[in-house]
Amino acid sequence: MATFQFDLVSPEKLVFSGEVEQVDIPGTEGDFGVLAGHSPVVAAIRPGIMTVTANGRQTKVVVLGGLAEVSATGLTVLADVATSVEDIDRAAFAKTVKDMEAAIAQMAQGTQLDKEIARLDHFRTVQQHIEGTAMH
Repeated sequence: MATFQFDLVSPEKLVFSGEVEQVDIPGTEGDFGVLAGHSPVVAAIRPGIMTVTANGRQTKVVVLGGLAEVSATGLTVLADVATSVEDIDRAAFAKTVKDMEAAIAQMAQGTQLDKEIARLDHFRTVQQHIEGTAMH
């Protein structure tokens, strides 16, 4: 299978950089997969699980928003938060969700509030997925 360059960057560090076969991304407009030769695109990322396939192995990464850019040179994801499912600190993650719930509760009424509630629902889905993964 053809490969392409993938860089995953969070504010704290370069999380991953290397050749991959595929990356599945939780986009705000719907999940999408990137393979070698993908058309150029810039997309917003919603909180969710990103799956990276490299050397035939899949790695799951929790992302909490950001941007993905597919270009002629490859894929770059600038994530607000990016942590491998295996490395996630469940207590810290739960605190992040609670902090976001508190922030949403303080927001003004209207369309922006509706968007933030939808984002929070995605956080809860990610948390449930992580907890489910821990049981297997």
